[in-house]
Amino acid sequence: MNILFATAEAVPFAKTGGLGDVCGSLPRELAKLGHQPTLILPAFRQVFEAGIHIESTGITIEVPIGQKRVQGRILRSQLPNSEVPVYFVEQANYYDRPQLYGEDGEDYRDNCERFTFFSRAVFEAIVALDLEVEVLHCHDWCAGLIPAYLKTLYSERPPFDSIASLYTIHNLAYQGNFWHWDMALTGIDWKYFNWRQMEFYGNLSFMKTGISFADAVSTVSPTYASEIMRPPLSCGLEGALQHRQEDLFGILNGADYAHWNPATDSFLGKNIYDATSYETGKAACKVALQREVGLPVDPDKPLLAAVGRLADQKGFDLIARVMKQWAQQSDAQWVILGTGDPKYHQVLGQLAADHPEKIAVRLEFSNELAHQIEAGADMFLMPSQYEPCGLNQLYSLKYGTVPIVRATGGLADTVVDSTSETLAQGTATGFSFSEYTSLALSETLYRACSLFADKAAWQQLVKTGMQQDWSWNHSAQQYVELYEKTCSRAHQGVLS
Repeated sequence: MNILFATAEAVPFAKTGGLGDVCGSLPRELAKLGHQPTLILPAFRQVFEAGIHIESTGITIEVPIGQKRVQGRILRSQLPNSEVPVYFVEQANYYDRPQLYGEDGEDYRDNCERFTFFSRAVFEAIVALDLEVEVLHCHDWCAGLIPAYLKTLYSERPPFDSIASLYTIHNLAYQGNFWHWDMALTGIDWKYFNWRQMEFYGNLSFMKTGISFADAVSTVSPTYASEIMRPPLSCGLEGALQHRQEDLFGILNGADYAHWNPATDSFLGKNIYDATSYETGKAACKVALQREVGLPVDPDKPLLAAVGRLADQKGFDLIARVMKQWAQQSDAQWVILGTGDPKYHQVLGQLAADHPEKIAVRLEFSNELAHQIEAGADMFLMPSQYEPCGLNQLYSLKYGTVPIVRATGGLADTVVDSTSETLAQGTATGFSFSEYTSLALSETLYRACSLFADKAAWQQLVKTGMQQDWSWNHSAQQYVELYEKTCSRAHQGVLS
């Protein structure tokens, strides 16, 4: 099949979160299965800073934006270590900026115009590049207008009249909601600005538009697909989602083992390991990590880690409260890596200053240190308020770092809680809890540390986790099935 990915992010060109990982990995897997994926995304400044060769196609396009016409250029590259083509829409006034979506905690004021231009540029690029497209796979709010354009302005124009659209929700909380008068920028008839299709509490919603117009809708885990049907995780869109319930599918993201594999990880130096050699390899990585972050070297103390965006959504309010309590009552060590909400910078930084022998905090992002933490820590914490899929728990399983998660979204789908039954059956892979409280997290950590003291039981738990296969291969096959189903629905005129 010929699949065109329309996305704002794709590793290694542009990334702020899991969207970039998905769109940088899934196309490669589809190509391995014999399909023809292509990507198109805005030519952000970050794209050029990635250090990958990009060339001009010599093609200039022009797009109507409200009452004006805006020109752009089409550039070309490909996903590294593949033959998957990648096209970029270059328009310096829109995309040559320090960040992708905004700065200093504020969205760019013209985001509606920026991504309206991108959405219409996709159509111009298909024609100018003579791309064969069977499915337009549109990702998150930035591409939410594209399914609407397919059903309205371009519905009777070849080749668009034969293209199906799949709309994937990566995080429903980021919706692309704009002032209602911005509807005029899109060129779409105002009759579609209604409560069923594009209007959301008086505003124009790109996310709702994608959900309403796509031939099929997907999200990044089966549990998240269920959770977003009702408040609070529906984020106000429960009506639109329930209306499309028969067209909504949940497919788990995969882990990119080409980059996240302790047996081949160059960031680990000579300390690489796999499920058969993890005892010595992981022990060496733990010593290396303790030295790197300035914690006392001690193989017997449990080393707990968290990596990521320091935000309420990721459960750092729980982590901070539990760390403060445990620092006074337990010998456990902690290492935190990430940036985010200034309040967590202050709280976590102070905890590290007060307990330097137990807590190490790095308020930065370091890919190398993230890999070293996955390899050196004993447990990895993800007590998220919500988590559409999550990737770090998949990396942790591969690295023999036992995940401790709140049972939500993809975390619930991928981590089997350690109970007497699952441990006896050999199916346990981590620890999970349901109630979003610091007490629930603390009690779960006590369970984990108690098992950590039982070396034989802990080794079995680690080995079971490391033997899991959460690669993209299975997920890619599910996407192929969904693409075929989406095409069938589009050709039959099925739209709920």
